[in-house]
Amino acid sequence: MPYWKLYYHFVWTVKERRALIDANLEPKLYRAIAAKAQEMQGFVHAIGGTADHVHVAVSIPPKVAPSKFIGDVKGNSSHFINHVVKPDFEFHWQDEYGVLSFGEKNLPAVVRYIHNQKQHHADGTLISAMEQMDEQ
Repeated sequence: MPYWKLYYHFVWTVKERRALIDANLEPKLYRAIAAKAQEMQGFVHAIGGTADHVHVAVSIPPKVAPSKFIGDVKGNSSHFINHVVKPDFEFHWQDEYGVLSFGEKNLPAVVRYIHNQKQHHADGTLISAMEQMDEQ
């Protein structure tokens, strides 16, 4: 197995930015995201977000394209919510997503930013590049 250290920050939203991720759904959703990432041989450093979107800091092996990773994670997590947690709930993700790569020395700052998403949104202390999910 090759040696690798690759760090990505993904962000994506609930379809139509609907505020569906409540305190009850959030831990189940995050567990589903983490489980799929691990199944794909990824390592999740942080998951966080608000009622309408999710951020994930993850390391994925070079054999897994970021687009394949996010497609599988989004598909698996929405299927899990709709078919296991809340059958027929109609939970869907937007097609778009944002992804940034970063270096190991920035990992603590990215993890802090993700873990403090609710506070950043409440205080207006967002980092726009880390919130972008499509071309503007």
